[in-house]
Amino acid sequence: MTWSNWRISPFVTSIFFILGVLTLYWVLFNWITTWFHARHINIDDDTVNAWHGVIYMLVFVFVMQLSVVGQSDSWEFVNFHLIAVVFCSFFLNIRMPYYSLLPVVIVYMIFDRSIFFWESWSYAVVFVLFFWSMNYLRLWVPKHKHPWLYYYGAVAFYGGLLWGLIKIKYSLDWDNTLQEYGYLMIFAGLLYAYVNMLTQDSEIKLRLAQFASHDALTETENFAAYTEHIKYLFDDSAKNNLNLSMMMFDIDHFKQVNDTYGHLAGDRVLQEVSATVKTVLEANDEKVKLYRTGGEEFNVLFPGYDLASTQVIVRQIFEAVNHLVIKYEDQEISVSISVGVSTLHQADGSPVDFYNRVDQNLYFSKRHGRMRVTVE
Repeated sequence: MTWSNWRISPFVTSIFFILGVLTLYWVLFNWITTWFHARHINIDDDTVNAWHGVIYMLVFVFVMQLSVVGQSDSWEFVNFHLIAVVFCSFFLNIRMPYYSLLPVVIVYMIFDRSIFFWESWSYAVVFVLFFWSMNYLRLWVPKHKHPWLYYYGAVAFYGGLLWGLIKIKYSLDWDNTLQEYGYLMIFAGLLYAYVNMLTQDSEIKLRLAQFASHDALTETENFAAYTEHIKYLFDDSAKNNLNLSMMMFDIDHFKQVNDTYGHLAGDRVLQEVSATVKTVLEANDEKVKLYRTGGEEFNVLFPGYDLASTQVIVRQIFEAVNHLVIKYEDQEISVSISVGVSTLHQADGSPVDFYNRVDQNLYFSKRHGRMRVTVE
């Protein structure tokens, strides 16, 4: 096998080419999203996925077609184009309205020098319907058993129409047409299996990441997540001279709750307290996050807040939790919290210094009667 002598059949080569293109897509997508996450840039992964998918596949299609534009065999890469459409419309579920999709199709027809052929216009109409149908199918098939049958049926129907139009335009014989149509169906099946395999792997990784960064009982972020976020916020605040404040609280007499009512009652208290605090935070500022950092100990990070700015939210949390009466079986459990609050100082050499000062304020509250707020 040399540069000019390739003994592997084009069909086998095509399979590995398609898988390589898709693998490169996922690698680039993961790199882009990781880059955004590392810099805490607030862009939704679905938005990145949509733009990356459209741009990547357009480049892929136009670059491939460039080598056969205007030639009698310019149909040779049609199956790659159709697989790109299936990938974007079904698996990525990229939603493109007609006023965005039609111009792309027309530009492609001009680029391919096929805009003056009626077959090309018919092909374009079916092509757009194919894209929209796969979009709809993606939302519809999860409700049904054997979704791959509906997927395969749609590809078979539209693929047959499109290859029929290509046969007419280029006067292909039936052997060539049916062979290419068969290749399309094989590629579509491999694509379905490959993407499902990657999706299942991604879902497993997502569940593991969720498990690693979230507390299962209270469904808040845990100490590992706190450690990661405080490191970033501390460095960013120090570097850019930004405000950063922290609230720490724990539930008063929590051991007594466990001893009196049982550990299941204690779990209920933790859940109700965390849910109440999250409700307050969501109503005020979603950038302010709650973390369960110990047994009955919680931290709240306020990026961009000086000490005075935190007081409204701190007071709301304090009042909301201290008015909680938690019903467990036939018992009513009253809850109170002790709170410490501080803001980042220039003298803080590390996140630990900051944490310790807030911790000292919390314990000042506990030593002086509990159910109080100590603000530096």
